[in-house]
Amino acid sequence: MEITAQLARAVRSAVGVELDPDVALLQSSRRPGVDFQSDIALQLAQVTGVPPREVAAAIANAVDREVVELPEVSGPGFLNVVVRRSWLSAAVARAAGDARLGVPVTSSPRRIALDYSSPNAAKEMHVGHLRSTIIGDALVRLLRFAGHDVVPHNHVGDWGTPFGMLVEHLVDVGWDGTAGIADLNTCYQDARRKFDSDPAFADRARSRVVALQRGDDRTRELWRLLIAESARHLDEIYALLGVSLTSADTYGESFYQPMLDETLEDLRHKGLTELSDGAVCLFPPGFRGRDGSPLPLIVRKSDGAYGYHATDLATIRYWTGPRGATDLLFVVGAPQSLHFRQLFAAGRQAGYLTGEVHAEHIGFGTVLDEDGRPVRSRAGESVKLADLLAAAVDRADEVLAARSSLGTAERAEVARAVGIGAVKYAELSVDRLRDYVFTWDRMLAPGRNTAMYVQYAHARAASILRAAGGSVVGRPDLRTPAEHALALHLVRFPDAVDATLRTHAPHKLCAYLHETAAAFNGFYDTCPVLAAGAPPEVRSSRLVLTGLAASVLALGLSLLGIEAPERM
Repeated sequence: MEITAQLARAVRSAVGVELDPDVALLQSSRRPGVDFQSDIALQLAQVTGVPPREVAAAIANAVDREVVELPEVSGPGFLNVVVRRSWLSAAVARAAGDARLGVPVTSSPRRIALDYSSPNAAKEMHVGHLRSTIIGDALVRLLRFAGHDVVPHNHVGDWGTPFGMLVEHLVDVGWDGTAGIADLNTCYQDARRKFDSDPAFADRARSRVVALQRGDDRTRELWRLLIAESARHLDEIYALLGVSLTSADTYGESFYQPMLDETLEDLRHKGLTELSDGAVCLFPPGFRGRDGSPLPLIVRKSDGAYGYHATDLATIRYWTGPRGATDLLFVVGAPQSLHFRQLFAAGRQAGYLTGEVHAEHIGFGTVLDEDGRPVRSRAGESVKLADLLAAAVDRADEVLAARSSLGTAERAEVARAVGIGAVKYAELSVDRLRDYVFTWDRMLAPGRNTAMYVQYAHARAASILRAAGGSVVGRPDLRTPAEHALALHLVRFPDAVDATLRTHAPHKLCAYLHETAAAFNGFYDTCPVLAAGAPPEVRSSRLVLTGLAASVLALGLSLLGIEAPERM
């Protein structure tokens, strides 16, 4: 935001300090007549040794007066900042006339490989896949909007012992390839029970893994049928969720299998491997077990089989090599933090992650029920994602039926957008590193920080614009506190997008949208837009604000993968 940039320039001019972009320069003020407050002078006083009020006065005198009034120094050295009405009015007009609402396109585009969702094939998606899928999809949308080349990849579990076990079970029951995903889910559970309880079956399952790896025709045929049915199920869930992943973005474990021998030989050639109890390992420096011994990263097990460490190293090698990625982002649960730190260290040892390549684990917490436990069904199993989404749409329809005059068909369509949006926003509005409690009441509460609250504000703005015959372009007058407050929120949209991108934290954009919806509702309550007898210039001014509010809320929601219905 220009206000923040001006203050940063004033700091540089006054005390010669270049501030980190992550420093929070401005905080919204609750004092009447004051827009923002800054404590930067108190922070800089500790660095410069100059009394904080003197630092604050120097910064105030260096601020560009075209953007803000002369800042007031208060208390021990706080800066009270008031934005000039003329500048704010012009900023609103500029944003309203820009399809991107003031958000710039990056001048340094990156090629980003983004790994997210990553369910297991031949099993139904469940609530445990929700956070990776929704957070990952929001980041894809945001990064592409910023101008980066983003290549999503869905690292599906489709290889190894689980599939030898499942194929062997399907051979036992005489499967003809016609079972749907629900039946396959049951078959997988049956196969797992047999594997754990029947040593003879376990031996046959392990032999089936070998047959799969060697390309046995019958084994491969059954495996391909499993994968095809899984792909159909995933496409169905992603379409319902409004997630951009498709089958074309799937890079299962099987995709990397032909690369594992070559990756191992490359690591050996570079002198990085060691034998430990018959297994081929890497020992990235700085990682030790509880007993203090070096912690291995097992590339190939003692029985000759490759594990997920090898697959992940091959993944890094593939995306930074042939695919030319400059950034690798992995949206995977926070408990895998150690694995990724070790993996990235090994990737740097091997030369797959050079200084120009950025690799990051984007971790997240767990979805909990109201008792603080991971969400499960009544039978104690993970809740199926299809069932959860259907329930969300049904509950949204019930809420709309009690509050809305929409016809049945239109209400059903809006209920889908509201229900799916509620699930996604509940995920995204919480700091991704925190666990969060899944409750229907919170997700569909119109008066709280929910998708429905933001969607209602957008629908209200859209209704005004329809009644007025469309939005208006121009500079608003901003004569009332509510108009001024709304304008301040609207011109900060680029800041909200930037903060979200820099930290890969969608909850920051959610917080901004909720605050903007609240500001619009306050404006709506105190500033009639289409009141009879209102002067034309007042009507026009308020329609500019209403149009920009509708655009900001709609674009902000779309960057999170959430729809903004025109009517609710």
